[in-house]
Amino acid sequence: MPVLRNYTEEVVDEILQEILPGQDVCKCERCLLDIKAIALNQLPPKYVVTEKGEVITRLNFTKIADRTEVLTAVLRAIDKVKKNPSH
Repeated sequence: MPVLRNYTEEVVDEILQEILPGQDVCKCERCLLDIKAIALNQLPPKYVVTEKGEVITRLNFTKIADRTEVLTAVLRAIDKVKKNPSH
């Protein structure tokens, strides 16, 4: 059965996993969700339903500019949460 997914969210998750260990920010579940939400709100969603749509979207995200845009949004979100954590 087809499932609607926001591929941008998956890329944000990947980048968070890559860079989070080197970041001086709280890594509790609430702060991580805040970082993810803030980053996603800065980025356009890329919804996919079919496997073909996922492949096309994945190919588009391999462009340096797209990954850089996501990385920048994640780093800004980390900085924002670091300066003002929810707890």
